[in-house]
Amino acid sequence: MKPLTSYTCKLTDPQAAALRTHLEARGWRFREVPYARFAAEREKVNVVFYASGKLVVQGKETQSFVEFVLEPEILQEARLGYEAVLNPDLLLPRLGVDESGKGDFFGPLCVAAVYVNEAIVQAWKDAGIRDSKNISSDRRISDLAELIRGTPGCVQSVVPIGNPAYNRLHAKMRTVNALLAWGHARAIENLMTQRERMQPPPVRAISDQFAASKATLARALMPLGREIELVQRHKAEEDLAVAAASILARDEFVKRLGRLEKEFGLPLPKGASAAVVEAAKAFVARHGAAKLGHVAKMHFRTAQSAIGADSVSSPR
Repeated sequence: MKPLTSYTCKLTDPQAAALRTHLEARGWRFREVPYARFAAEREKVNVVFYASGKLVVQGKETQSFVEFVLEPEILQEARLGYEAVLNPDLLLPRLGVDESGKGDFFGPLCVAAVYVNEAIVQAWKDAGIRDSKNISSDRRISDLAELIRGTPGCVQSVVPIGNPAYNRLHAKMRTVNALLAWGHARAIENLMTQRERMQPPPVRAISDQFAASKATLARALMPLGREIELVQRHKAEEDLAVAAASILARDEFVKRLGRLEKEFGLPLPKGASAAVVEAAKAFVARHGAAKLGHVAKMHFRTAQSAIGADSVSSPR
């Protein structure tokens, strides 16, 4: 495993004061950094303590500094390298499931499921895989998605629900949560049909709890999906498997939205803002109201604004 070259943690005020005293006593060079309470450096390592309380350590000697100075003298606890000891679930073979496009008027709903095991978790240790909502660059999403797909042993499934299918399913199921449950269940089932590729076999599937009742997704599970434990929790994207699924789902959403823009020759903004309403009106003006369902989720109120309230019976 490559040596650690970057480390971040939170410090209390007493811990920050102790760290500064330690650095001053050992002749570290202090410098000014915007928004930092103090910053210091020496050969091969530098530290910055921000006003927010966040400490950032960077450089070739980061691991040595954390293990022999920061943990024993300042934090007074061992964290680095002990994540699996403190939380054994981090290394369990499991599936993570997440979606993208739920809050976007234009474009499909995409659901992804990803299998990870101990080797995959270790391979991604410093890759920056996290919830896609915290990654603003589509290019970065694409790069991470390529990394995930190329990781040996990592099995994935993406279920894209295009707008015409989405609108038909929503009209039939009547709620977004029911549609989400179907998509999550389908993605889990797709992975479970590839059990021979997942070694060791997954012991659970982890998903965000998007409905008030956990039974919404549990009822939607298909036969193979019922063979493993289903775990639903808020902020599930903090789990690496779910974060990876969120990245694959967002990457698929962004690519499909781009193809729709090329097909219809108009920009289709993400989200559901005022700019999206204007884009929807421009789409209707050029292609007609009947075509809007080919690129948009018609139960959003944005559809009412674009083609008239009388024309859309199912508000968001």
